[in-house]
Amino acid sequence: MSSNPFDGTTVQQSRSVERLVAGQATSDGAGVKLTRVLTQNLQHRLDPFLMLDAFGSDNPNDYLAGFPDHPHRGFETVTYMIAGRMRHEDSAGHVGLLENGGVQWMTAGKGVIHSEIPQQEQGVMEGFQLWLNLPGRDKMQDPWYRDFANNDLPKRVTEQGVAVTVIAGSSHGVTGAVTRDATQPLYLDLHLPAGSRFEQPLPAGHNAFVYVYRGEVAIAGKAVPVQRMAILANTPEADGVVIEASADARVLLIAGKPLKEPIVQYGPFVMNSQQEIYQALNDFRDGRLGEKAGQPA
Repeated sequence: MSSNPFDGTTVQQSRSVERLVAGQATSDGAGVKLTRVLTQNLQHRLDPFLMLDAFGSDNPNDYLAGFPDHPHRGFETVTYMIAGRMRHEDSAGHVGLLENGGVQWMTAGKGVIHSEIPQQEQGVMEGFQLWLNLPGRDKMQDPWYRDFANNDLPKRVTEQGVAVTVIAGSSHGVTGAVTRDATQPLYLDLHLPAGSRFEQPLPAGHNAFVYVYRGEVAIAGKAVPVQRMAILANTPEADGVVIEASADARVLLIAGKPLKEPIVQYGPFVMNSQQEIYQALNDFRDGRLGEKAGQPA
């Protein structure tokens, strides 16, 4: 038996749906249209997660301008591209191309300036960006970056035909592309065929949610329609979540260990205090945020 908290095989009692959340239409970068599913007022409830954006359009005017150079400090970004091509460049010297089904994981740490620019002029661009907080002790660590092509992401298919992509954490013995000790994130993309169910053990103290991006599912008897986030209740006696699909559906299942630290956000900076935010703003203004090691300001 694995000692990993996510690695049991069956769930005795599923968590229930605490509430359903509809995302807010907004735009970011140079006018890219998106839906902000996990908003700032949910950061404490869904600690250690800070934000989830969903984007999807076949209209190039909605995405062509992309996300020109912008800074980050104090957290990690996880970009999952369902369809489309996006080029990443940053001040730490990383360059990558994110394509269909691929994941880009970036730890901003003490600071990085990066851009994300679409590499297509037509067709569908669809995906998600998740912000994962860093503990205070790690907020000023060196930036880190890695691209994972779809073929590099660990996958399994259950006996009921559910296709599971393990982006982070571990599920039923399959370890994901990335693991993190402090926040223990679980990030699964689940493709459920009609009539199937998926069981995932979850530690009682972890915060968790499900986002449905195709079809509809049911959790503990509660219907979760498309483009809705279901926040899962932290019921002490529940040992995981059971997701059922009467018709074909695709969902993200995301969970993590809360940091239980102060969250102070100012735009692209997420720190533990106002003073640290002022320092980030000063460093960005003075050219110190995103500089390479040994590089003069």
